[in-house]
Amino acid sequence: MNVRKKFREIMAGNRLVLMPGAYDGMSARIMEAEGYEAICAGGNAAIGSMLAQPDMGQSNMRDYADHYGRICAAVEIPVYVDADTGFGGVNNVRQMVRAFEAAGVAAVFLSDQVFPNRCGYLPGKQVIPVEQMLAKIKAALDARRDPDLFIVARTDAAGVDGLSAAIERSQLFMAAGADMAKPMGVDAIEDIKRVIREVDGPHMATLSQAAGLKRRSLEELEAAGVVAATFPSLALFAAAHAVRNVLRILKRENSLTATFDHLLPLEDYYELVGLKDMLAREESYDTAAAALARKRAAE
Repeated sequence: MNVRKKFREIMAGNRLVLMPGAYDGMSARIMEAEGYEAICAGGNAAIGSMLAQPDMGQSNMRDYADHYGRICAAVEIPVYVDADTGFGGVNNVRQMVRAFEAAGVAAVFLSDQVFPNRCGYLPGKQVIPVEQMLAKIKAALDARRDPDLFIVARTDAAGVDGLSAAIERSQLFMAAGADMAKPMGVDAIEDIKRVIREVDGPHMATLSQAAGLKRRSLEELEAAGVVAATFPSLALFAAAHAVRNVLRILKRENSLTATFDHLLPLEDYYELVGLKDMLAREESYDTAAAALARKRAAE
């Protein structure tokens, strides 16, 4: 089963699937190695890792396509990615879908924010007229070459105009043909239950470090009917914490030895990056080439 069909299978399921957020190829590879069925790659993690800045819409479609392409190439599991506002109007949305599809993503979500898009948990958001978003959804659907590419329409209206406005927009997004409508910032369990009742299609929860320390029970989400939960910034925050910690140890102790217990063992690293397979592949090609040369010389 290819990654897009697999993602659709996950979203059609009735159990909660956890999707941590990758910020680069290495973090994606670790997630796959730890047995996760699918992962996400969001804008906040991308901007944090690429630019060391908060996500306020300062990157562009081509940078994202390259970034997501590296993440997708590192794993064999579905990758669900952030497309911001589509990076412009309907023609920009069309280019985005084609580029992200070529990068290998399994699913993409498109926001109804005013450009430039910013992290959904940051203040100052505005949303475009709903008619403009409906046009972008239609453009995205028409642009995909693979009908299994999962297209999500996200609204940030809850943080601007309230939950009812977000639900109304989500209903229109589904009527326009989106595979899923995602009201962003709907975090309270009772609000999530209302969305599930009133909006067709699957529901995905977002548990982001950018939202602050909100403690929610995954069992409670699953019982409510949530089929997937993303953790878009978890790995980025964990990596930043670990790197800062080991550098502080190095500086404080003035000793490399003091850092050893905080590092991934060399053997584990080589297994993670596939060194053994690469060396075996190299040897097989060299052996085959040598055999071909000997056969040619003997003729």
